Amino acid sequence: MNAIPDLHFCDREPIRVPGAIQPHGRMLVLDGASLALQAWSANWTDIAADALGALDAAVLRDTPPDGSSVQVGVLDLAGRRHVCWAHRNARQLIVECEPQADVPRPEAPIYGLARDFLPRLQAAGSVEALARLAAEEMQRLTGFGRTLVYRFDAEGHGEVLGEALLPGYDSYLGLHFPASDIPQQARALYLSNRFRLIPDAGYRPVPLLAAPDGPVPGEIDLSQAFLRSVSPVHLEYMRNMGTMASMSVSIVVDGALWGLVSCHHRDPRLLDASVRAACSHLGQLLSMQIEAKQANAEVAARLELRQLTLQLVAHLADSDASLRRILDDPAVLMRMARATGAAVVLDEESWTTGDTPPHAALVELAGWVAGLGTEVYESDELPAHYPPAAGWQDTAAGVLAISISQVHRHVIFWFRPEVVQTVTWAGDPRKAPQPDAQGRIHPRLSFQRWAQEIGGRCLPWSPAEVSAAGELRQALIGIVLRRAEELAAIANELGRLNKELEAFSYTVSHDLRAPMRHIAGYVDLVMDTEGPALSPRAHRYMSHVKSAAAFAGQLVDALLDFSRMGRTALKLKRVDTAVLVQSLAQELSRHEPGRRIVWRIEPGLPPLTADPLLLQVAVRNLMGNAVKYSRDRDPAVVTVRAVRGPEGEGLEVEDNGVGFQMQYVGKLFNVFQRLHQNEEFEGTGIGLANVKRIVERHGGQVWARGEPGQGAVFGFTLPQARQNAGMHSSDGAEADHA
Repeated sequence: MNAIPDLHFCDREPIRVPGAIQPHGRMLVLDGASLALQAWSANWTDIAADALGALDAAVLRDTPPDGSSVQVGVLDLAGRRHVCWAHRNARQLIVECEPQADVPRPEAPIYGLARDFLPRLQAAGSVEALARLAAEEMQRLTGFGRTLVYRFDAEGHGEVLGEALLPGYDSYLGLHFPASDIPQQARALYLSNRFRLIPDAGYRPVPLLAAPDGPVPGEIDLSQAFLRSVSPVHLEYMRNMGTMASMSVSIVVDGALWGLVSCHHRDPRLLDASVRAACSHLGQLLSMQIEAKQANAEVAARLELRQLTLQLVAHLADSDASLRRILDDPAVLMRMARATGAAVVLDEESWTTGDTPPHAALVELAGWVAGLGTEVYESDELPAHYPPAAGWQDTAAGVLAISISQVHRHVIFWFRPEVVQTVTWAGDPRKAPQPDAQGRIHPRLSFQRWAQEIGGRCLPWSPAEVSAAGELRQALIGIVLRRAEELAAIANELGRLNKELEAFSYTVSHDLRAPMRHIAGYVDLVMDTEGPALSPRAHRYMSHVKSAAAFAGQLVDALLDFSRMGRTALKLKRVDTAVLVQSLAQELSRHEPGRRIVWRIEPGLPPLTADPLLLQVAVRNLMGNAVKYSRDRDPAVVTVRAVRGPEGEGLEVEDNGVGFQMQYVGKLFNVFQRLHQNEEFEGTGIGLANVKRIVERHGGQVWARGEPGQGAVFGFTLPQARQNAGMHSSDGAEADHA
């Protein structure tokens, strides 16, 4: 291996294929299919083939293919019993043999871990408490002189959260380790192989020897081998720290490397298989508890932020829908993002609350954010990305922003001021490794405390806060678009609707919505002010009132949509229904996370010439009904297929749900016609009426077939003449993916 003076050299070391093992054990490398001996470690005093013959071939063949290690036998080697373990890589079966403990333990450590340690771990109130308990238990299990539990931040730096020490060992509690200490490929290996033991940092690697027709030893993947020889740079790093034995257990949270449990000892120290198993199990328990703690905190934060978002949206919906009205309740707006200032910018105008940059700076920042083309932008180090921000980082070192429009410079901002932090490192992270005269890179020598002040940043925005900002953006866009649609519909109605329909729309959109909101609002007021004094029966009655008001509001909205469906001008385009159906299937599956839904989308769905928005509404109704009425099936199976005939082309949606009696098929597409009780399946009874109106406006036809308990089929076709016209139109319009 030729060392070169390149700081990225460690990221290119062949740590997965070192061609050697640590000397405290022995290794056999077998062909994964035939079990023929391909290579062995050079420390076999006996013939490796004889050792292989002593193992049960049937047991070896049953080694699982997922890379996990299983015990496959016991061998007497050099007068000492050795336990043999096997695992598979892509090509080979790796057998590792290690000496068995001379004195058997009265109880496997893993049992005590589950019996005594797990309840204490579950009772811990914070991640820091979990780290402290894990460090103490890991030291008790292993006897290592120093045990650290540390987590990685977004930049890969490690922070020590928990520690257990024997007398004479330096403390690293609260210190940070630079990300450069662990190369990227080593981090990837920590994720795939979550346990590593180095009993003696002064060991001499034992090379693998290949059979005449075997693979090159330096090409054998030892990623999952506990005997794998480690990087010489890492061994030097250990010796520089005064450590002769080390052990690492990965902490994996949500599939990512969250941190490590790292154990150090001044003298060589070997652990038997039972202790290793307990340490691995401890790492898994710790990972699960940290994941649960973080998930619970995330859920609580998201619930609180959602309530604040709903307050903002409700206030805006009751106003004139101008987004500057969001500043009418500044306390809620700033609590939502734990901000010290907020602003709304619309083109050259701005409205602010709290501590914000000046007007001119806001307008320029809004232009920059809008130019990024992102819906939500967040930074806890704004001056690093937007240099003009350096002039007001005491007010806005960090920003969270949402862009409302791609046409206008319409942006909502939250700001946080600079927070200067003091970070104490275990050694100066600025000192890069230097190559020696032979060009070999050496790790750092010093681990002395080194304090650094970090400025120009604010407290980072949490994922929950960023997500809440995105949800608020979608809600605000919905309010703005709905208000624009309502205004456009009203303007259109003045010229071409009869007075009865106009009066109906006005009644639905204004006279009925307000009472529904008032009913729900007064119910909330009664529950909030008089709730403790009400009987359980009164509580139940009030709940029924609120549910009825909400359902009435849904009916009102559905009726209004139905009435508009016949008045909107068609904007015909070529629609790729395969893409449309696929995207709707993904959307509907996301809305039903707890269910198993099998989508059978047959190939060859026809492109259709139609209004993309209305066609999407129709297809979503059909697919949504299929998902809803197959709710009690596991799995729910929804099939979407092409329909082609003399009358035209279209789609058919079939489900394995509750079905219906064919004698009622003529009523299905009428307004408010429902064949199932509301208690069984929610809905307004207008969805299929909308489908029929949309299809008929395109000149097409709809149909349905069903049988109780056997599912239902709904379909439509659009006229062939219109499809041909769309395929041969002269405007050259490309297919619209809706």
